[in-house]
Amino acid sequence: MGKYNVTIGLEMHCEVSKTKSKVFSSARNEYTDIPNSNIRPIDLGFPGVLPVVNKEAVRMSLMMSQILHCRQPEYLYFERKNYYYPDMPKNYQITQNPPEDCVGMEGYIDIMREDGTSFRVGIDNIHLEEDAASMNHLYDTSVIDYNRAGVPLLELVTKPDIHSASDAVAFLEYIRSVYQYCEISEADSKKGQIRCDVNISISDSDELGTKVEIKNVNSFGGVHDAIMYEIKRQSELKDNGRYDEVEQETRRWDEESGTTIRMRSKVDALDYKYFVDPNIPRYKISKEWLEEIKKSIPELPYERKDKYINNYGLSEYDATILIKEKSVSDYFEECIKLGMDAKTACNWVTVNIVGYINKYEIDMKDLYLTPEMLKFIIDNIDNGTISSKQAKEVFFKVLEENKEPKNFISRENAQVSDKKELEKIIDEILANSQSQIEQYKSGKTNLFDYFVGQVMKNTRGKANPVITKEILHEKLD
Repeated sequence: MGKYNVTIGLEMHCEVSKTKSKVFSSARNEYTDIPNSNIRPIDLGFPGVLPVVNKEAVRMSLMMSQILHCRQPEYLYFERKNYYYPDMPKNYQITQNPPEDCVGMEGYIDIMREDGTSFRVGIDNIHLEEDAASMNHLYDTSVIDYNRAGVPLLELVTKPDIHSASDAVAFLEYIRSVYQYCEISEADSKKGQIRCDVNISISDSDELGTKVEIKNVNSFGGVHDAIMYEIKRQSELKDNGRYDEVEQETRRWDEESGTTIRMRSKVDALDYKYFVDPNIPRYKISKEWLEEIKKSIPELPYERKDKYINNYGLSEYDATILIKEKSVSDYFEECIKLGMDAKTACNWVTVNIVGYINKYEIDMKDLYLTPEMLKFIIDNIDNGTISSKQAKEVFFKVLEENKEPKNFISRENAQVSDKKELEKIIDEILANSQSQIEQYKSGKTNLFDYFVGQVMKNTRGKANPVITKEILHEKLD
């Protein structure tokens, strides 16, 4: 496998889920499990209906175009991509036709790897279109849900600039986070809002090999595994001299078997007979509007990462974890606004909170523990009321019982931090431990932990460990 050059291009489809209505329809743009509930006549291809462009979807598309350093068009217009399929009731899709004018052309984005190195991915184009309906294939029938028909969809097409499965995933994860940070999309693969086509070729020279397309991979893990499988499959064919069996074709990723499966050959591009949609007038995009959109771009993931490292002193690793999901980063930002120490807040968020939401597969927005509650717990550690161990117990009790942390911090379970009270307890323990004291003074310093343990046993684990150790050192040394 290592002797071949791997070249990967991606086509990333992301639903623009943050608009109130669909891209050419007044139907609600909202995820729901109730089939065919967010629809209007135009979504079903009824005759005599006319599309109306959603300006907010266009604004979001142009914002994404600017972030990707693309060239924006002078005029916005849409075309009809003609084909028949049950999930396309009009028998055409309203879209844009690269390399003609679309919302973004010829851009680039720099992606950071986890080890701190970076690579640049060229952007061929990004274009705005309407999504198709969704088909569910059951045992003996197929059903169509038209809720998705007409949902605004951004398709981002890269140049063949990616050379490993890990880099492909890094690119996809960052673009997804940008969609989230800019409030363009939830970009939730569980809701089918992100889909990806992977184009991959391998070659033993500087020239590109035969391109194989893998259609509609629905998870980033699937993208990684599909690429790795396809590299192995094509490499083995070439190693065995079966070059003619690596052909230009479309395959699909099968998660159950962990393999790609042939769908059809793909020698030439299909002729979709594009033409400009006569029902949507051309619209001039003013420089003033583009400048207004540019100014509205929020703080992006890598900008937050730089801030976390340079301003708050966090490690590259911790900053990377924090920015990966906008909801996690927003939670951390709120902790900082409340005056929490950055490193302490980071440890609690990246270890305890991220660990909890991942374990129980819940969204951050559904987490009962607010930043204010977390600050209350940490403040009680800082003032010596509870220990770090007790704080974690309180943390989990809050989440298990959906009750505020003050319900689990009381005088009965508070940490013993009063120096005079601890000195009294320690004096009594030392008075009954003469042989251990003599052994300690003769060089068995590991007995220090014995004395700490006796104090903890006497106080049922409530003694402040820092103050306890200070007193013991004073009295023993």
